[in-house]
Amino acid sequence: MSTTTDPDTRPDGFRLGMLINDTRYRSYTFQFIALVLLILGLGYLISNLLDNLARAGLNISWAFLGEPAGYDINQRPIEYTSQSTHARASMVGAINTLIVAFLACISATVIGVVAGVLRLSNNWIVSKLMSVYVEAFRNVPVLIWILIIFLAMSNALPQPRTFRGDDATSSMLFDAIAVTNRGVYIPSFVNGAGSLIFWIVVIASIVGVFWYRKYAKKVLYATGRMLPTFLPSLGILIVPGLLAYFILGRPVTLEYPELSGFNFKGGIHLRLSLIALWFALAIYTGAFIAENVRAGIQAVSKGQTEAAGALGLRPGRIMNLVILPQALRVIIPPLISQYLNITKNSSLAIAVGYMDITGTLGGITLNQTGRAIEAILLLMLFYLVVSLSISAIMNVYNNRMKLQER
Repeated sequence: MSTTTDPDTRPDGFRLGMLINDTRYRSYTFQFIALVLLILGLGYLISNLLDNLARAGLNISWAFLGEPAGYDINQRPIEYTSQSTHARASMVGAINTLIVAFLACISATVIGVVAGVLRLSNNWIVSKLMSVYVEAFRNVPVLIWILIIFLAMSNALPQPRTFRGDDATSSMLFDAIAVTNRGVYIPSFVNGAGSLIFWIVVIASIVGVFWYRKYAKKVLYATGRMLPTFLPSLGILIVPGLLAYFILGRPVTLEYPELSGFNFKGGIHLRLSLIALWFALAIYTGAFIAENVRAGIQAVSKGQTEAAGALGLRPGRIMNLVILPQALRVIIPPLISQYLNITKNSSLAIAVGYMDITGTLGGITLNQTGRAIEAILLLMLFYLVVSLSISAIMNVYNNRMKLQER
């Protein structure tokens, strides 16, 4: 009996012609050629840039980062004065960007999930109200919403002087929070001796809540036995913190805002520009996330809902345990893009005077030093690193939510 050997699997030696003719190597060859051409092209552009700068008597230098900034920043999450360096000012702007991006991502997710679920409600009024919200906010530029919310809050909220005296027309919420047209004043934590141990206990309690809920879900999927989650989670979250608080002798206290002169002093001041930017980004992006959630839920077969209902599960349980876990596989990929859009849209903060990294490094620092190339390169690097970090974290979560082959 004679046998034939497939020419693609013959144990012949390697030849250079196989890089083009053999399908096993052809794709790698083209990728390598494309990479070499890309490197050469970038090298040419960089070389051309350096030559032109040299002819103009300019050079790339990062020394300006160590020079005094000479300008104030209204929202300062860390210590900063006008005599601090441009590097410090850029750091303050970067932290401000991360703060508003984080708050907006969390808020937009909550708003989007609630609006997406309610849009599929059997209640006609609720469904139509959510449709109006989605269409109204999706089809108007986010810059317009930032300005509208900022102007509305500036004119609708009371001035700090209305909180003064016995005839005050405004009062603080819970005697601790003041909402004014200059921003919101909330209590701040004052750490004392033993505060580090207290915060470690608090963080451990939060991790314990996530672990318990994950364990309860694992037991449910493995045995069908539904463990209580609300009260145990509440106990894990509160009890260890309270015990640590009193055992350590109250290591953490609150500093409340108080009206002094023409404004409030003490506590944390969330400026109106931060709140307007935060709300606008959250509500605007939440409309897009709502559509992603709606599409993800509708992608799940109705038979899943009917089967869960036949087993006696309540509608809330069906949504939390059956529909949403499957819908997340459709929701998460576009959700990553929405988080990236929030981070990049935060650069519109300069419209309401919020000093993010675009307003500091890409604005005042650039204008004062004239180092446009250096400032823009650092600005691009910051947004690139943040965007890639968000994508990496969300891709890890997305991989965990994929269907597991068995």
